[in-house]
Amino acid sequence: MPATPHDLFAYLDRLGIAHATVTHPPLFTVDESQALRGQIPGGHSKNLFLRDKKGALVLVTALEDAAIDLKSLHRLLGATGRFSFGSADLMRETLGIEPGSVTPFAVLNDTVGRVTVVLDAAMMQHARLNFHPLRNTMTTTLGRDDLVRFLTATGHPPRIEPVSVAHAKQSDPIAISSPDTM
Repeated sequence: MPATPHDLFAYLDRLGIAHATVTHPPLFTVDESQALRGQIPGGHSKNLFLRDKKGALVLVTALEDAAIDLKSLHRLLGATGRFSFGSADLMRETLGIEPGSVTPFAVLNDTVGRVTVVLDAAMMQHARLNFHPLRNTMTTTLGRDDLVRFLTATGHPPRIEPVSVAHAKQSDPIAISSPDTM
């Protein structure tokens, strides 16, 4: 049975990680979540659940407006061949979450360590970061160092890499905004 938000909050509490959560209507895309910007301070993310040609799984987390060149990302991360998006079934199987709720918190459900977590270096410049706590009806804020501590405690020490090309504009063709990137 996948972890619930309550399980996640209890885990963060056991680690001594301060966190605050805001409940809101379901948000499936970055565009939808931008309506909450005045209520929730800190860096807001998009999350890409990817797989390479040999089936290696990578969760890339960056600022919501970051442009990520998927055509060359595999070279930067040392993957086998180009990345494609992981399927909804694979996401459910490995991370225990539904599309639209992709979050680094979901590695709590990856007890065998199949997923490598990559955090964009530009995002890690923010002191406070925001993610869905396993459901897209809430947003949880925590410190960037606490995010690293959480990921490490789950057996997923993150790679911090400069994965964003630049901050994208609405018309930027390499900006990723698919329903599975939240």
